[in-house]
Amino acid sequence: MNALHRTLPPSVAYFLAAGIIGLALFASVTPSPIYHSYGASWHLSPFTLTLVYATYAVGVLVALLLGGSLSDDVGRRPVLLVSLGALLVSTVLYVIASSVGWLFVARGLQGLATGLAVSAASAALLDLHPRRDPWAAGLANGVASTAGIALGIFSAAELVQSGGAPRVLPYLLLLVLFAVAMAGVVWMPHPAAQARGIRVRVARPHVPRAIRGPFLLAALTVIATWSLGGLYFSLGPALGARLFHTTDVVLSSSGIIALAAAASIAQLAFHRTPPWLLAMLGSVALAAGVSLVVIATATGSGTVLLVGSAVGGIGFGIGFLGGLRALVGTIPSHHRASVMSAYYTVAYLALSVPAVVAGLLVGWLGLDTTFEVVGSVVVLVGVATVIVAWRARPAQATGVATNPA
Repeated sequence: MNALHRTLPPSVAYFLAAGIIGLALFASVTPSPIYHSYGASWHLSPFTLTLVYATYAVGVLVALLLGGSLSDDVGRRPVLLVSLGALLVSTVLYVIASSVGWLFVARGLQGLATGLAVSAASAALLDLHPRRDPWAAGLANGVASTAGIALGIFSAAELVQSGGAPRVLPYLLLLVLFAVAMAGVVWMPHPAAQARGIRVRVARPHVPRAIRGPFLLAALTVIATWSLGGLYFSLGPALGARLFHTTDVVLSSSGIIALAAAASIAQLAFHRTPPWLLAMLGSVALAAGVSLVVIATATGSGTVLLVGSAVGGIGFGIGFLGGLRALVGTIPSHHRASVMSAYYTVAYLALSVPAVVAGLLVGWLGLDTTFEVVGSVVVLVGVATVIVAWRARPAQATGVATNPA
């Protein structure tokens, strides 16, 4: 049996691990083009929909804090099989959902499963890389994530727009993809050394004083980028529909597609740039892109929205990559878990809290003003990041940073 599990070549298994990361993010944004249908059918407010969205982020954070190292104890393959199975179950819950309560349960389970899947697949990337190169594995992780988001939004929007069964077809596609991924995982290598038994350990957030400078830079980049992502994924389709004056789900979701696609391409194009410079240039592009989105809401221009989304996506991709690399290269090995726990705590708070605040503001200020207010805050964080990155340039320019898988 052991020989059967090793019949998948390491190179194929490597791309499978990256594909699982992309698939998990693909699934995470699949409900976004369907939120309007949920809201119309069940008379849900934008605030309720953003709470549903935020439930996912909470689930991911809990999984990372409690089970982020689980695959180190029992192996990558078992954790991937369980997490993909849980993603299958959450997808079935979406299909049979008859009220908003089902969405909360499905979204929470999806978040927990995604946290486990991404942490195990990320570790597998480094295990399977021929040189165990953390830079290459980290780049594969980042590109797979943003590409998964772009493809997830596009495919879900296309299936919703087809008009057949808009609240079923996107999830049926997910069921097929998860089943294929599980079949592939069965054949992944499973080193015997990764079988020490389950030990649940809380990864307590902690940042040693010596690396608080790099952590501040990484935290600012992730706050700016993930806040924008949360805003887009929860309310972006509604803004697109208004600015393009359309009910076409693909066109109304085009801002998210442009954001994620530009992020993927930018990471591939600029991944050799020094981390401090990536963080600085990314923050400039992010601030410029968000400013264009704010202008788009003020002028009612769908074209400016697309341009701003693409520019912001470039900033999203390289800013996030640069901030993370600047941090990870400075973490002492015995503090890696606690520092990354602190980092992801900031990241998923940035993903969920602004989205919830935006959902609350929509009912009070309206969609356009909400994007302008939250977007202005993102711009300010981006400006602060530029300043911190510029001050960090001597240390980061002379050091070698790595990016975790």
